[in-house]
Amino acid sequence: MQEQEKIQYKKSDFYYDLPEDRIAQTPAEPRDTSRLLVYHRDGKSIENRIFREITDYLQAGDVLVVNNTKVLPARMYAKTQHGGVVEVLLLKRYDLRTWEVLMRPGKKGKIGAKMTIGEELALEVKDVTDSGERIVEFTYDGAFEDVLSRVGTMPLPPYIKTKLENQARYNTVYSRVDGSAAAPTAGLHFTEDLLEKLREKGVEIAEVLLHVGLGTFRPVSEEIITDHKMHSEFYEIGEKAAETINRAKREGRRVIAVGTTSVRTLESVADDNGLVRACSGNTEIFLYPPYKMKCVDALVTNFHLPESTLIMLVACLTGREEILSVYKYAVEQKYRFFSFGDACLFL
Repeated sequence: MQEQEKIQYKKSDFYYDLPEDRIAQTPAEPRDTSRLLVYHRDGKSIENRIFREITDYLQAGDVLVVNNTKVLPARMYAKTQHGGVVEVLLLKRYDLRTWEVLMRPGKKGKIGAKMTIGEELALEVKDVTDSGERIVEFTYDGAFEDVLSRVGTMPLPPYIKTKLENQARYNTVYSRVDGSAAAPTAGLHFTEDLLEKLREKGVEIAEVLLHVGLGTFRPVSEEIITDHKMHSEFYEIGEKAAETINRAKREGRRVIAVGTTSVRTLESVADDNGLVRACSGNTEIFLYPPYKMKCVDALVTNFHLPESTLIMLVACLTGREEILSVYKYAVEQKYRFFSFGDACLFL
């Protein structure tokens, strides 16, 4: 990772005012009818479009990089041996039966505590991490994913108060690999039909993987952002994706990331020429201005929370003042914000 200059940005440098009614509570139907704010960085100009019109901005030879992770119905409610109720949220799988989970209230999750979830699932708390998460061992019959589909619900972000009627709407149409606690939401706008239109136009689509953790919702706790420690997330880039991306970089074609998770994956492994390699691992990369993207040339993303690491990442493409100006405009134009909100295309 290239060295970040020692600019002492504060988290308050990335604050903006957002009326509560701008936070989208339900996804657009159909997926590709959400709005699209197109920002041209060279001329600092904005266009207001509909998401399906993204085909006007992508051209033959572009490589669209998507994250094919799949969100698990990872939120469950367990009963203690004394009749209490504990919320259990899956965070990270260690082996076939062992998971790191978040428990609320945590005081009920003492080491040795046993709980049941419905008739099919039981757990025992084995350990407590330094940051307070629990390591639990599950007992069940059959495949864990099948059991989870019956007893779990989608772990929607805390700012979404409306019940999600169609659980599939919190996954992308290209989600394939189980493992996320939150969706890579920029991809929620794509339909199978829209992706096919892009392929017909000559746009290549490369799939990478990054399992999104709950840390994506955690606020920056340190006032000086360089003191913030990022959460760790598992990523993987396959041989085919690496070849597609590297061929585009060598030929001077654009690599367009769908979502901040795709950006984090690519920039975690890119060399100084923007080339990536097939590999997997865990990344804690934290991107903020004046970092210059090495692999990513353009970005499709949603509108992110004030003072979040995600708005800081997007500011790497625009600069801090520009991104705040774009967000101010979006608020004035009544764009919908956050996970189920509208999208931006930064060119």
